[in-house]
This record gives sequence, C-alpha cells and structure tokens, in this order.
Amino acid sequence: MSQQTTGKRRQIKLSAYLVGTGMHVAGWRHSYAQPDASIDIDYYRKLAQTAERGKFDIAFIADSLAINEQSHPNILNRFEPITLITALACATTHIGVVATASTSYIEPFNLARLLLSADQISKGRVGWNIVTTRDLSGNTARNFGRDEHFEHSLRYRRAEEFLEVVQGLWDSWEDDAFVRNKESGQFFHKEKLHRLQHQGEFFSVEGPLNISRSRQGHPVLVQAGNSEAGQDFASRTAEVIFSIKHSKEEAQAFYQSFKGKAAKWGRAPEDIYILQGISPIIGDTEEDARAKLKQLEALITEEQGIGFLADYFQAIDFTGYTLESRAREVGLDRIKLNKTDYLKHQPVIARENPTLREVYSFLTGSFSGDHLVGTAEKIADTLEEWFTEQAADGFMLMAPLLPDGLELFVDLVVPILQQRGLFRTEYEGVTLREHFNLPLPRNRFTKATSH
Repeated sequence: MSQQTTGKRRQIKLSAYLVGTGMHVAGWRHSYAQPDASIDIDYYRKLAQTAERGKFDIAFIADSLAINEQSHPNILNRFEPITLITALACATTHIGVVATASTSYIEPFNLARLLLSADQISKGRVGWNIVTTRDLSGNTARNFGRDEHFEHSLRYRRAEEFLEVVQGLWDSWEDDAFVRNKESGQFFHKEKLHRLQHQGEFFSVEGPLNISRSRQGHPVLVQAGNSEAGQDFASRTAEVIFSIKHSKEEAQAFYQSFKGKAAKWGRAPEDIYILQGISPIIGDTEEDARAKLKQLEALITEEQGIGFLADYFQAIDFTGYTLESRAREVGLDRIKLNKTDYLKHQPVIARENPTLREVYSFLTGSFSGDHLVGTAEKIADTLEEWFTEQAADGFMLMAPLLPDGLELFVDLVVPILQQRGLFRTEYEGVTLREHFNLPLPRNRFTKATSH
C-alpha cells in the first residue's frame, strides 16, 4: 500500500547505478580506480554492501547486448546482469537488486524463469528494468540471427505482449499451491497450478512456469523510456521510473506529465516512483569538488572526445576545435538533431555554453551540471529541493567514479538527509516491494487477493 494510505511521511528513495569504475568514460584511468572492476565480483559485492550500509533501496545493473570499439570501457567486458544481481543478493540482506533485461532479444518463458529464480534466491528483493533495447552499436540484431533491429513502435508493441506473458507465467502457481504433505503423499494442489495458454501477435506460450511466486509475488517493474511510446508503456505498467533531467524545471515538468499519464490509466500517482539520475562530484569545499571534476575531465583524450563528437554530430566539422572549445563556437546550441540523448541535454548546452569536454561528459552520462558539484551539504540541499518541490521521488546515483563517489555519498550526504528526516535510518522491510511500499501483486488466477 502507498505511503499516502499508510500515513507515512514521504521519504526519498535511493538507487545506486553500479558499473565498473563509474559513469565517467575515463574514470578507469584515475589513480583511485581499479581498471578491471567491471569483471571483479568481489568489487561488486563491496559496492552493493556499501549501498546497503547507506540504506539504499536498490543496487541497479544496466546492460547492452552489443559493443563496438567506441563503447564505454566499463561495458566492453562485464557480467550478465541477472547472474550478477543473484550474486549480489547473496552478499547482502536488505537492498533490492535490479537487473536490466530486453524484451526484444529473449523469449518470455526464459526471462520469466530467470528473474523469478533470482527473486526466490534473494527472498523477494529483485526488480526488472524493462528495456526494448536501443541499438547504439548498430549490430545488436546480428548477434541474434537477425538482419535488422526491431523498429521503435514495433519494439513497444512486442514489449507490451512480452510483459503480459511474463506476468502471467509468474502467476502459474497460487501462493498456497504446495502442501508437501509427507504422510498423504500430496505434494501440491493440482487445481492451484495454472496454464497460461497465451496466443498473441508475437508469442505463443503454454505454461505453466516451473517456479512459484516469490515472497514479494513478482519482481518490481522498473522502466526508463524517454520517448512517447516508452512513457506510455511505463505509465501503464512500471512501478519505478528512471529519468535524467538536468534542471529542476525540466524534472518537474516530466514529473507532473508522467504522473498525469499514470492517473489516466487509473493508477495512483503516489504509487509510482520517479528516480532522477544524478552524477554528483562531492568535495570538502566547492573548490575541492571542482578540482576533482577538472581532474576527471583531464583524463579524456582529445582523440577520444573529438572523435566521439564528430561521429555523433556528423553534420558539424570539428576540425581545428579542441575539447576546451565552447559549444556555441561550433553551433551545438542551434543544431537540429533528432537524437533522444541530445534533445535531453540540448537545453542545458544552450543555457550553460559548456566546453566540448563537458558536452562529451553530458552525452556519455558522466556529468549532471554545476548544481551537483560541491560539498555534501550543497548536494543534500539540491536533492531536498528537487524532492520537496516534486521534481523527483528519489534519485539514481550514477557516480562518475566508483567506489569513491558511492562511498562519499553514503558517508557524507546520506547522514544529512537522515538528520533532516528525508531518508530512512533503518530498513523497515525485507523485500523490494516493502522498501517502496508497493502492494503484493494479485494472482490473476485466484478469486481473492493473495496474502
């Protein structure tokens, strides 16, 4: 049930985005970084345990299904997400673990089984970040025996049916189906096992699934669609939303728009949680934080940065420019470009006239803007402002540098939020649904709501 119906004070929700040495593309070169972090399970366990020490709701693992020579170093060599969150669940006791999985490149039965197995192993702490897969490398389909990536609208039509099948399979067993009576020899109630018998546009799935519902019923559904189709899908289905907006005003507009969409589907807006992505740089002083940022940005090579931008903005000639050149010099504030990532960042590029080095960091997800560069007090003030003024229900910490950025946030920012009564001091439940005050999903095959 929601915080509103329980009378609890609304509190910030926190998720830690765990990816190797962090979001900064050159972070692996930093003196604090462990270059092989993305393939070290002990390293990931420590990250998850640090986030749990900070009472975070989620340890979040992203994914991609194809790479090329221009891919971020932390995704060139990394673990498969569901395998990884299962290992992290075994190294923690309370924090939720969320894995990204695509609806475009796996069968619903396989994914339903993988996620519910992880949910059982974690004792009800798993979430599924639903993606339809953006083909950033240009070769995803060819990794799966296809010539072409699914067209955008088709991907979302398929995703809707995919989710319907997965959730139906998760309800194959009623919660009290297994009696395991040694004396009578009855292992389960046959009438409480249900076949899905799905026949649709994309899938034909008989069922039942060979694993029962978990302590939290189903894994929590997370989604990060930015397009209209993605938001429409998420507003009908998702329970936690991941967004990245670089100003409070943009975030507020998205917050109101998305909650309005959800309300139109008959959903309670307060039962859907919007987490805004943040990449703070935390220092003892403002000057210290800016020095840290400058040190990170200096690790980006000219070849790497300008090469990326030339490939990204193909209509612009970057000859003669350096990473210290300003966005307006090359016309980045005026260019018309129908790319989701650019459209998301274009307002701040036009407003702040950043260097090309900073533009590179914007587009690769490793810089949030000046409002999140500073002391722990400044970061906490910003998060409180966004939270209380309905720009977010919580935040996805996308630390530019790991483990440093996560450790500083846990040790310095979290205590301030706790002192202000904005964030928990102890976990109140053990499942991911309990962390978000989400109801146990009703089993579609039973007449009464499951308990």
